[in-house]
Amino acid sequence: MRWRIGVVAAAVAAVVVLVAAFLVVPRIGTDAVDRSHPAVLQSLRELSQFHAAAGEYQVVLDIEHDVRYVPDVLAGQRTLFVAAGSVNAYVEFGDLADGALKVSPDGESIEVALPTPVLDKPNLHQERCYVFAQERGLVDRLAALVETRDQQPFYVAAEQKIADAARESGLVGRAEESARKMLSGMLGGLGYRVRFTDAG
Repeated sequence: MRWRIGVVAAAVAAVVVLVAAFLVVPRIGTDAVDRSHPAVLQSLRELSQFHAAAGEYQVVLDIEHDVRYVPDVLAGQRTLFVAAGSVNAYVEFGDLADGALKVSPDGESIEVALPTPVLDKPNLHQERCYVFAQERGLVDRLAALVETRDQQPFYVAAEQKIADAARESGLVGRAEESARKMLSGMLGGLGYRVRFTDAG
């Protein structure tokens, strides 16, 4: 009887040892490496364009058309044209590469390759674009009685001037700063420390 009890006890002890071995050994002898891409990448792609900054601009064009060898009182004109418009600066997230977000091995920080902001085409405010003053020679004044002068060249020139002003005003830099703050807040809320690099 005692012999049978000893056999059963030994069998139970062997089972306990085997179960413990299966539970403990994997924790000691294996490493877990998470190479998953952050889920936020898909969210950024869906966001596509992030309009990070906008600038309002006003320009005064002073355009003169002279007729060679003819006095200004007879032919030619000079026009002062006032134009106002806005320019948006945005970051394009729709084409982000898979390597644009890199999570550190410890999962505590993330490296972001931030695309350079792009300036949108100027949007002229038609109600704030007008001819402020105009001087014409006699021939031009007579011609204006029978035909309407096309003002499209003034609008084209105004768009170019406002685009130049947007590039020179540091709007791209402000858009980049705004995009960094947005991403820092969003990724920081997920528990990451954020570092930015140039997407190049």
